[in-house]
Amino acid sequence: MKRIMVAGGAGFIGSNLCARLLGEGHHVTVVDNLHTGREKNLAPLFADAAAGGRLEFVRHDIEEPLRLPCERIYHFACPASPPHYQADPVKTFRTAVIGTMNLLELAKANGARLLIASTSEVYGDPLEHPQKETYWGHVNPIGIRACYDEGKRGAETLAMDYHRGRGVDLRIIRIFNTYGPNMRPDDGRVVSNLICQAISNQDLTLFGDGKQTRSFCFVDDLVDGIVRMMENTRPFIGPVNLGNPGEFTMIELAQKVLALTGSSSRIVWKPLPQDDPKMRRPDISLARKELSWEPRIPLDEGLRRTIPYFKAALANPA
Repeated sequence: MKRIMVAGGAGFIGSNLCARLLGEGHHVTVVDNLHTGREKNLAPLFADAAAGGRLEFVRHDIEEPLRLPCERIYHFACPASPPHYQADPVKTFRTAVIGTMNLLELAKANGARLLIASTSEVYGDPLEHPQKETYWGHVNPIGIRACYDEGKRGAETLAMDYHRGRGVDLRIIRIFNTYGPNMRPDDGRVVSNLICQAISNQDLTLFGDGKQTRSFCFVDDLVDGIVRMMENTRPFIGPVNLGNPGEFTMIELAQKVLALTGSSSRIVWKPLPQDDPKMRRPDISLARKELSWEPRIPLDEGLRRTIPYFKAALANPA
């Protein structure tokens, strides 16, 4: 059993990660300011008698320093969807950089290992396809997405400097598009948008010509990669891409959602948002080599697992 802290543990990925860690018998402390995370994501974990007293919740904003005993720190504390991180871009950037510095200081004080959840957004609107970890990216530093893109790039820089200069035990992952249970219905990313619109028989909204591509990873696959990266015993700190290399256009995704929900919704079109990447697909050769990891759940199966969650969430919004 390890004493583990999950910053942002009430969020989508964080809460799924907590379930995995509790299932392995660890003591988990969730630190979350509930800016986008939700206590209801943790409710089933607190209700599970098997969790015993092994799950704690601390409401705290990581922009402020904190002291907690821990051996492992998973850093998922940042809004990750464009509507949420653009709602308060200054706070997003502060969370990404100042929050990361505070967790680096906590890791240093505890002699703990810290995993930084970075993002495929560090590649921006890429000129390399698929994207390898060696690619330095194509990011607009003053665009409306920059608070998140550059915030995560800054977090990686800071983390590497703490690792090289101050000896912090570090892991860095770059997460590609992920979906699954515990996403907010108002998350704002394409999978949740399309499923919720289809279930509600609303028009499905696509942007641009719908030929932009994304690669969608089911959350269980991602969590497996996250834990493997944290606990790998090789001298490998990353960064490493974690995502599903299966690539789909937005039109293909919408058609799958319509078929799997049986919805009669029609597709409508809106202009492409500024700096929206036109293609996104991870090269996961490094994850295969260093972590023996690759996703196993194809998009159709993952959508079948996700749609009932959104039906229940829309039926019981409280």
